[in-house]
Amino acid sequence: MIIVGELINSTREKIRKAVAERNSAFVMDIARQQEAAGATYLDVNAGAFAEAELENLEWMVKTVREASALPLCIDSPKPQALAHGCVVAGGRAELINSISGEKERFRAVLPIVKEHNTNVVALAMDDAGLLEDEEAIYAVACRLVESLLSEGIAAERIFLDPLVRPIGTNSAYGNLTLNILRRITAQYPDIHKICGLSNVSFGLPKRKIINRAFLVLAMASGLDAAILDPLDKPLMALLKGAEALLGRDDYCMNYIAAARSGEFEQLE
Repeated sequence: MIIVGELINSTREKIRKAVAERNSAFVMDIARQQEAAGATYLDVNAGAFAEAELENLEWMVKTVREASALPLCIDSPKPQALAHGCVVAGGRAELINSISGEKERFRAVLPIVKEHNTNVVALAMDDAGLLEDEEAIYAVACRLVESLLSEGIAAERIFLDPLVRPIGTNSAYGNLTLNILRRITAQYPDIHKICGLSNVSFGLPKRKIINRAFLVLAMASGLDAAILDPLDKPLMALLKGAEALLGRDDYCMNYIAAARSGEFEQLE
């Protein structure tokens, strides 16, 4: 399972404060904790700073690079910020979040992906906006994947995001996402499927319960990457258990190693 550690995001109050105060020790500690917990990538997002996004993103990327050797996920709705983050990262930006089927965004982000040879999160959305119908979402996702493939982006570099919707606003949204994941996995077995896990529980109490349950269901439906909190120990334990059950952990060796190292203590 590919884990994008989500915690170095300026929408989080403590991170925003640390960045504003240039508290490098705090940010570096969060980076190290996520690496130790099993993150594959570290997400870096300075979007909450609006006009000062580029300046703060640069500081964040440099700070995280000092703390961890993990590759970075440069996360921004602005193509200019994505490009700047890749330059500052100096080859360590291996994932861009994100491109979509929106024509203007596709044209703006694709050259960045090509220039820096990055992997890319591809949002299943086009100029029609956020869709509700499964067939329409699936069609948009397929067109986006085909467009990226036709531009020479290898399948293994594509991380298709079906855009998880909060089940608190529509009880059908959970199954909607799971169905899309299954269909995309069947149609494009070589691409990755990713999601922002916590979106599913937005607005609900005790959100971590929903997040943990959804992760297991999504993995069984084809999800092989997620933007999540790797410091959530029960979540990570369920992830390892699900990998063993789904045949993604040969002879359960990763699960056994985690158990022997004490990762599951006080979770039973």
